[in-house]
Amino acid sequence: MQLFAFGINHQTAPLTVREQVAFHAERMEEALRDLTTHTPVKEAAILSTCNRTEVYCNTLHGEAALDWLAHYHQLKRASIEPYLYALPQAEAARHAFRVASGLDSMVLGETQILGQMRQAVKTAEHAGTLGMLLHKLFQRTFAVAKEVRTATEIGASSVSMAAAAVRLAERIFPSIAEQNVLFIGAGEMIELCATHFAARHPKHILVANRTEERAHLLADRYNGSAIALTDLPEHLASYDVVVTCTASPLPILGKGMVERALKARRHRPIFMVDLAVPRDIETEVAELDDVFLYTVDDLGEVVKQGMDNRQAHVSQAEAIIEARVETFVHWMETRELVPTIRGLRDHAERYRRHELERAQKMLARGDDPREVIDVLSRALTNKFLHLPTHALSHAGDNERHELATLLSRLYSLHHE
Repeated sequence: MQLFAFGINHQTAPLTVREQVAFHAERMEEALRDLTTHTPVKEAAILSTCNRTEVYCNTLHGEAALDWLAHYHQLKRASIEPYLYALPQAEAARHAFRVASGLDSMVLGETQILGQMRQAVKTAEHAGTLGMLLHKLFQRTFAVAKEVRTATEIGASSVSMAAAAVRLAERIFPSIAEQNVLFIGAGEMIELCATHFAARHPKHILVANRTEERAHLLADRYNGSAIALTDLPEHLASYDVVVTCTASPLPILGKGMVERALKARRHRPIFMVDLAVPRDIETEVAELDDVFLYTVDDLGEVVKQGMDNRQAHVSQAEAIIEARVETFVHWMETRELVPTIRGLRDHAERYRRHELERAQKMLARGDDPREVIDVLSRALTNKFLHLPTHALSHAGDNERHELATLLSRLYSLHHE
């Protein structure tokens, strides 16, 4: 049993690298089964968000798992090696606890990551790649996250990515109430953004999504309208603010489509926020005049401004996490002793059965029960003590004292 975690995040890798190793939700189970089938990995769970891609696994061969990540995404390992972190045992547990508690997030103390981790666990369970070790790890992880958020104010005054998007939009447009807002996608991040923008009472809200029915469900909450993604080119020119976050492996908004929209708008500016990884908007769009394009990393710089109030609670949260790491590591270490304990008990059980059969035969032929019990107890005592006394008698000079000390501790011997 060996816990091992590895990956990249917003602290170690730029967006251009993170999007190369992102896992799409619809292929996550396939990836998990591929990892546990074609490498010496016993258990696995993958956390893939806009800010990180991490793999948690039970394996003695971490290098093979790292090679798999590069191979799966058709990359050379050398191209992502500088951005990777690999965390064994206690370090992996500590990292999981910090991530779930919001201490490793771009937005310190944010809560969205906890839901994303829970979803990663559900996916691994459904794929059949979550065993005893990872089940216990994530069970403890969620408990630690709850404790940190209850005992500290790490999430107080949190500036979310959605709130940061509104702040940036208000730098471009004096009033959101005078603008039309387009949301592309209908997932959790878009829902958060829609809530924040709707609070500014924009002129109109439109939701575009691959599944139009889901787009209508979100749009109806804010008296907006909905369209399918295929209808996007016809509507883009009518919207001043565009926020996108889908799971598409390829860009949805290309430079040509945006150029045509700008022409139809007579070059009135468009504010665009791309929260997707991989990105939904082609990077060349940022080169266009009248387009203000921000990525998830750009918004990260904005949210850093509100961290001072939360930093004071970081040390308290770290102390809680450190104590829980020690407890989890102790559990892992005791689990590693299980085969030895089981073998010891099996060994003793064989002695017991052998002597019991012998005693039953003595009773069957009419021997005195008191004598049978005496013989049984003496035989068990001799057998149980034979191996340790033999080892002590044949120990070398340099190990005799150490062995004697160990036996005294095991059997609670008190020398006069």
